[in-house]
Amino acid sequence: MGEDKKVIFSGIQPSGAITIGNYFGALKNWTKLQDEYNCLFCVVDMHAITVRQNPAELRQQARDLLALYIAVGLDPKKNIMYYQSHVPQHAELAWILNCFTYMGELSRMTQFKEKSSKQGQNINAGLFTYPVLMAADILLYQTDLVPVGHDQKQHLELTRDIATRFNQTYGDVFKVPDPFIAKVGARIMSLQEPTSKMSKSDENPNNFISLLDDLNVIKNRIKRAVTDSEKEIIYTADKPGVKNLLDIYSCSTNKAIAEIMPGFEGKGYGDLKKAVADALIAEIEPIQKRFQDIRKDKAYLDDIIKTNTDTAKYLADKTLRKVKKKIGFPQ
Repeated sequence: MGEDKKVIFSGIQPSGAITIGNYFGALKNWTKLQDEYNCLFCVVDMHAITVRQNPAELRQQARDLLALYIAVGLDPKKNIMYYQSHVPQHAELAWILNCFTYMGELSRMTQFKEKSSKQGQNINAGLFTYPVLMAADILLYQTDLVPVGHDQKQHLELTRDIATRFNQTYGDVFKVPDPFIAKVGARIMSLQEPTSKMSKSDENPNNFISLLDDLNVIKNRIKRAVTDSEKEIIYTADKPGVKNLLDIYSCSTNKAIAEIMPGFEGKGYGDLKKAVADALIAEIEPIQKRFQDIRKDKAYLDDIIKTNTDTAKYLADKTLRKVKKKIGFPQ
């Protein structure tokens, strides 16, 4: 890792399909960071098990996600891409940080309240302490910047509080990370309920598009996307379905909204949906082809996993050894 570059850490859970919302909101932006920053892009499989997972599916989805990281354009020689569960320092530091985190802080986490209301009897301790593991993920690597969406800001604030609390007790051990707000990227919404964010855990498959969906499925889901009873193509919050389609088109073509709007003057929603589907497929099809090639090359992917894991372990251990010494664990 370049000594003069700031460190960025981010990760995605390998549960469910990776949607175009994940791609335009995170993955595509990550590719623009890899030359300017030292980047760690983790497959956060330890976070995924707060919800019961099918073991075979979790293994496959984790490998698929790592292959997708590369397929979208992340260079495994420039970035550290690895499985969270392969680096035990994440769990070790999480336990230590649990002892520096207050119950009241965790009980105020909005995501815990939302997720626990959906999980029936499986309101496990991991769901409650999830933000502490997230803090460990970030602080292990002396991270400067964390790309965060609106739903993770609260967790990053907690991470900053934990780091500051630890530093005040033991000296300057952790960097206190700042949020990284991407300059570009739209918040992609559900196709059938455009006032809600597109989610890979949505029970209705017509609400989202996966990066690996069949191209005909993508066309049909765009065709069925909700618009409204009017006809004019206008970019406004009052027309959330139309606005969402325009955002998808803008992200797919790398053109600003102001640049694309003149092309839709006098046209109808059918024209808009066709243009969106064509642009989205042009963006996704090459990624799918690269993904299939990477996924077939077992030796290539295994080598990346080993090399990146070794690097992540080395960096994580530097921090963890310092932490253990500070709190008084025997050397």
